[in-house]
Amino acid sequence: MEKPDTIAIIVAAGRGARAGAGGPKQYRTLGQRAVIAWTAEAFLNHRDIDAVRIIIHRDDHDVYEEAMAGLLAHPKLMPPVDGGAQRQDSVRIGIESLEANAPAHVLIHDAARPFIDAPTITRVIAALQTHDGAIAALPMHDTIKRASAGALIDATVPRDGLWRAQTPQGFGYDKILSAHRAAQGEVLTDDAAVAEAAQMRVALVAGSPDNMKITQAEDFGMAEILLRRKVDEMEYRTGHGFDVHAFEDGDAVILCGVEIPHDKKLKGHSDADAGMHALTDAILGAIGEGDIGDHFPPSDPQWKGVASNVFLAKARDLVAAHTGRISHCDVTLICEAPKIGPHREKMRAALGEILKIETARISVKATTTEQLGFTGRREGIAAMATATVALPQSEIKQ
Repeated sequence: MEKPDTIAIIVAAGRGARAGAGGPKQYRTLGQRAVIAWTAEAFLNHRDIDAVRIIIHRDDHDVYEEAMAGLLAHPKLMPPVDGGAQRQDSVRIGIESLEANAPAHVLIHDAARPFIDAPTITRVIAALQTHDGAIAALPMHDTIKRASAGALIDATVPRDGLWRAQTPQGFGYDKILSAHRAAQGEVLTDDAAVAEAAQMRVALVAGSPDNMKITQAEDFGMAEILLRRKVDEMEYRTGHGFDVHAFEDGDAVILCGVEIPHDKKLKGHSDADAGMHALTDAILGAIGEGDIGDHFPPSDPQWKGVASNVFLAKARDLVAAHTGRISHCDVTLICEAPKIGPHREKMRAALGEILKIETARISVKATTTEQLGFTGRREGIAAMATATVALPQSEIKQ
C-alpha cells in the first residue's frame, strides 16, 4: 500500500451486554447481514478512505470471518487486530497497529453504528484539513434534565451549545496516537475527550439523525425500520459495454489488466484491453455518464498507449462522486485464443483492486463463436460487460 492519507478504524471488540441475548450486537443479523458488515461497507466504499482496520475481541475471529464473508477479499480491508479490555484500550491498540502505514489521518467509528453515510464521512475528513480533529455530532433540541437518586428532577440544563457526539471521529494520526498513549489509565468517554485532554482543537461537523448506535435490544427494531428505508431509497441500475480490438504483430495481449503471452497483440490507441474497456463503458452507462470516448477521446495524444486501469478508475470515481457503489460486474471475453481460464482469477483480482470492491462481486468468463466471424477466424477479440450500480435516488439526474 502506498502511504495512505486516511485509514478508518472500526471498533468491534465489545461484548454489547445491554443489547440482550444473541451474542455481541456487532455480529447480530440486520436485514440478513451482520451489523458489522453494513458498517464496514460504508467505509470500504468511500472514495476518500484508503484502508479499513477492524478491532475485534480475541475470541471473535471465527464469528468475524463469518460475518464479513462477503467483504474479506475487499482490497481496502486490512486484517483485524485484537482489542483490549476497554474501548479506549482497543482504539489505542488499533491506532498503534497503523504505525507502519503512517497515515496522515485516522477515523474512528463504532461498529454498532451501521447507518453512517458517505456525506457525514466526507464532512469529517474535510474538517481535518484545518483542525487537529473533527467529530460528527447533532445539536441538542430536547430539554435536558438533571436528576438525583430516585429519578427526581434536580434542575433543567440549558441546552444552548450542547451537542450529541457521534462517530466517526477523525484526527491527525500522530497527534491522536500521542494523546491516546498519554491517556492510558484514564477513563474517557470518547476519542474526542482523549483529544481534548491533549489540548487538540476538535471541530464539530453535522452528523445524521440516522447514524444511531445500537445499544439496547429494542434498538434493533428501529434499525430494521431504518434499513428498509435505506434500501427503498436506493435505485439499482445496470449498464452494458461492448468492445472489439483487432490483432497485430506482437507477443502478448492485455485483458482485464493481465498480460497473457500470445503470438499477437491487440491493436488500439491505448493498451487495447478490450475487457477493461467494455467494463468501463458498462459502469459509465449505469450512471448516465456517456462512454469511454467522451472522457478519453482517441484523438487526444495523451491517451496513446496508456494503461486502461486509468479509464476504469475514472469510472469508479464517477460512481463515488454520485455517492453510489458498484454492486456487481460481469465480463465476457470472446476469442478462440489465448485461453482465458488459467488467468481468470488473476483478472478478477486485478479488476477488484482497481474498483476497490471484493472479487466476489466480479465475474470474468470466456466463450468462442465456434470459429465463426472475425473472432472465429482469430482476427481479434471482443468483450461484453455488464455492471450493476446502486445509487441514492437523490443523486439520480433528472
